[in-house]
Amino acid sequence: MSHPKAAPLYAGPYAGLPPQTDLSTDTAVFTEAYAVIPASTMRDIVTSFLPGWTGMRMWVIARPLSGFAETFSQYIVELQPGGGSTRPETDEGVQSAIFVTDGDVTLTIDGKTHELTPGGFAYIPAGMEWSVANGDQVSRFHWWRKRWQAVEGLDKPDVIIANEREIAPIAMPDTGGSWATTRFMNPNDLRHDMHITIVTLTPGGTIPFAETHVMEHGLFVIEGKAVYRLNRDWVEVGPGDFMWLRAFCPQCCYAGGPGNFRYLLYKDVNRHATLWR
Repeated sequence: MSHPKAAPLYAGPYAGLPPQTDLSTDTAVFTEAYAVIPASTMRDIVTSFLPGWTGMRMWVIARPLSGFAETFSQYIVELQPGGGSTRPETDEGVQSAIFVTDGDVTLTIDGKTHELTPGGFAYIPAGMEWSVANGDQVSRFHWWRKRWQAVEGLDKPDVIIANEREIAPIAMPDTGGSWATTRFMNPNDLRHDMHITIVTLTPGGTIPFAETHVMEHGLFVIEGKAVYRLNRDWVEVGPGDFMWLRAFCPQCCYAGGPGNFRYLLYKDVNRHATLWR
């Protein structure tokens, strides 16, 4: 007797190509304040590759754009069995964060080896040598890159190795637990100039006001569905969809159920606003 394949823990790209009979209309949009890159657009034909890697392809879902979001890039990397790189980062000024969604990968950071499974997270300070190697199955992970903004008197942050399933979510005040965050960085550690978190809303939970703030955001939906307000528009989003917000874009949402709505969140924090000359 055959058994149905278990659903993945975390949503990811469809890959492949849709049939010629599919309609081309979907929720993809790019505006002056936000972009929505739905899972249905993350196909084989839009993948990219990097020198110095084997058995690798990636979806670039965010990159700095002048006049839009300028602080970070975000990739979804797919590794074939045995794939990887001995020098993933070639810019000594850039810090990285990784979140594994499928498979098992081995990170070696400053000579120390770490095994990451789904839900696994790593923060790698700028200038630190590291490498990544895949096991015997296809693996996927999110990879954030940001140039670390040094501040006099502050050292670089420490390496972080964690798994979200071992971190207790912190409920937002006055929400009865319907809105919570899983935090990979200590928000009181001012050495960090970016935070990666997982936001969880229970069915019917809301962000009940239009957040309007200086932080840029990347929001990748790993589970569930919601109706999200982005600037003036309400957009329905679901597993594998990505929302990319420039600073001060108004945002709030309603979680739709029947299960939790969860997304990976990037934001830039703890630094002066850049003043261009």
